[in-house]
Amino acid sequence: MNSERHSTPYRCAVYFVPEVHSDWWQAGSHWLGRCAASGASYAPPDIHGVTPGEFQACTADPRRYGWHATLKAPFALAPGQSLDALRSAMRELADSLPAFDLPPLRVCTHGGFLALRPDGDTAHINATAAACVKRLHGLAQPLNAAELARRRKARLTPEQDQLLLEWGYPWVLEHFQFHLSLTGPLDAVSADVQTALVQAAQARFESLPPCRFAHIALFAEPQAGADFELIEQMELRG
Repeated sequence: MNSERHSTPYRCAVYFVPEVHSDWWQAGSHWLGRCAASGASYAPPDIHGVTPGEFQACTADPRRYGWHATLKAPFALAPGQSLDALRSAMRELADSLPAFDLPPLRVCTHGGFLALRPDGDTAHINATAAACVKRLHGLAQPLNAAELARRRKARLTPEQDQLLLEWGYPWVLEHFQFHLSLTGPLDAVSADVQTALVQAAQARFESLPPCRFAHIALFAEPQAGADFELIEQMELRG
């Protein structure tokens, strides 16, 4: 992990990721084509009916962010805050949160892209995500006018717009939906390619052993537009 590389990253994020080197971590990193812990790149999987170029185009967006599920969306550190301060706050938070087993994760279409979503009770997941949003909010820089305008292009509901203003992201708290992205938007690819991707993802992920939510993870975007890197996983000890 890149624990000491970025003292002042462009943005940080708080994610769930499986234990590094676990079957779940390897499966997701190889699917996306990049390991956010080591920086290693991987060739696209061999999927009948999908060319390597098509697959890489479909997975370009999530590949940049790394294999993850968002808990607190990417944010710039507030003036006077530091990466060390965020790490310390995350460690303190992790010490107060319990680990738990995730429900089975199923391949589904989520907002026009493929993702893994929990098939079962999400109360523990939602509570953990809400704690990350609320307890780390003071370290985040408020969104500027341009960032607010960009987020509002998604045609938010009044409630989502209020969440954006209050927490810096519209899909939090009661609008939060835990997911691990497998592709970007698929509207430009054929139905046959989409079907092939779904079948390949089901074969890869739905046969894996149960996944445990045992850490929260700090990711950093070193410079604007750079790939996100895993900085540290904090074990849940509550």
